[in-house]
Amino acid sequence: MNDLFVAEKSYRPLADRMRPRQLDQVFGQSHLLGFDKPLRQAIEAGKLHSMIFWGPPGTGKTTIARLIAEYSDARFITLSAVLAGVKDIREAIAQAQQHQGLTVLFVDEVHRFNKAQQDAFLPHIEDGTILFVGATTENPSFELNNALLSRTRTYILKAIEVEEIEQVIDRAMSDATHGLGEFELSIEDDARRLLATAADGDARRALTYLEIISDLADDKNIDATLVANVAQQGPRRFDKGGDLFYEQISALHKSVRGSDPDAALYWFCRMIDGGCDPIYIARRVVRMAIEDIGIADPRGLELCLHGWQTYERLGSPEGELALAQGVVYLACAAKSNALYSAYNRAMEDARNSGSLEVPMHIRNAPTQFMKQQGYGDGYRYAHDEEDAFAAGENYFPQGFEPKQYYQPVERGLEIKIAEKLASLRKRNKGIES
Repeated sequence: MNDLFVAEKSYRPLADRMRPRQLDQVFGQSHLLGFDKPLRQAIEAGKLHSMIFWGPPGTGKTTIARLIAEYSDARFITLSAVLAGVKDIREAIAQAQQHQGLTVLFVDEVHRFNKAQQDAFLPHIEDGTILFVGATTENPSFELNNALLSRTRTYILKAIEVEEIEQVIDRAMSDATHGLGEFELSIEDDARRLLATAADGDARRALTYLEIISDLADDKNIDATLVANVAQQGPRRFDKGGDLFYEQISALHKSVRGSDPDAALYWFCRMIDGGCDPIYIARRVVRMAIEDIGIADPRGLELCLHGWQTYERLGSPEGELALAQGVVYLACAAKSNALYSAYNRAMEDARNSGSLEVPMHIRNAPTQFMKQQGYGDGYRYAHDEEDAFAAGENYFPQGFEPKQYYQPVERGLEIKIAEKLASLRKRNKGIES
C-alpha cells in the first residue's frame, strides 16, 4: 500500500516532464526570446526586471519564469492567485527576505488578486526583495492596478503555431529520458497535424492529449482516427467574459458593419463553438441592426428579433440557424449609422441644454384648468393639414435653435426618406420666408 502511494506521488505528467530547460527549447515566442530580443538579452546578461507575462494558456509563461530563475541562479517561489491570500503573500515575502540572493516570485493568474493583494507586492518590488513575475490570460490594462503595471514591464506571449506544436510533439516522442521515446511510438503525418491543430495554440494541451493517446496506441502507431477520438472535440480558446471574448464579438460586429457575410458567419460560429451564450449574441446582433443598418433597412431589426424569439422557442442547435440568418442578412443589408449618430447628438444636447420647457402649443391639456392656462393653444393638428404636414411649425423649446440631427444616407430606404425630408424642409423654408 505504501509502495503504491509513493508511485502515485512520483508521477509527473508528460507536459511537466517536457518543460523546456533552455531558452532555445521554448517554442512560439521568438519575438521575445530570439537572440537579438531584449528579454533574452536581459535574461542571459542577468540584468533582470519585474515583469508581467500576458498570453493564452499553454504558451510558456510559467516555463519562462522558471528559466529566468535558473539562468540567474535565483530562488524560485510560486503562488497561484486562485488559491493564495494575503497570508500566503506575506509568507512568500518573508522567505525572500531570509534568502541571501535573488528571489523570483512567480504569481500565476495574477489578475485574480484584488487591488489590496496586488498592492502588497509594491514595496518589495521597489526595494529589490523580489523579482516579481506575474502571469495572466487577461488584458493587464483592465485587470491589473496601474501602480503594479508602472513597476513592471508587460510581455505579450502568442498562441503557438501549428507547425511549432508539431515540433513539440516530435520532441516529446523522441525524448527517451523525459518523454515517450522509450516506448518507440510512431505517429502518422496527418495524425500529428490533427493533434497539433486540436491543441489550439496550447502546447500543454497537445502534450496532455499525446500522453492519453500513447496509452491507447496498442500497436505503437498513432493514426488520425485515434487522435480524433481523443482530441478532436477539445474546446477552442474562448473565455466567457475575458479578453478573447470581446475580441471575437468585436470581430463579428466589424464583419457585419464591413458587409462581409462570410467573415461574420465565421466569427458567429467561432463564438457558438467556444460556448458563448447564444442569447448574448442575439442581443448584440439586435444592437448591430439598430446601430449599423438602422432605417436604411428596418427589416434587419425585425429579422433579428424573430431570430432571437426562434432561438428561445427551439433552443440549440436548431435555433442557432435563425441567429445565423440574422447575422448574414445584416452583413448583406444597406448600411447606415444615421440613426445612431442622430441619437448621440440629440442626447448630448438634451444633457447640456438644461430643463427647457415644452412650448405651450404642443403641451397636452387634459383638464379645463390647463386649457385656461393656454396649454395647447395654437396647436396645428397635422392630419388636418395638406399631406398631413403642418409646414412652418416648430416643435423645439423656445430659445433652442432647431437642429437636424438625423441625416439620412444615400443607401437603402433612407434614399427615399432623405427625399421626403428635403421636400418637407423646403416647404418649411417657404413658410418661414
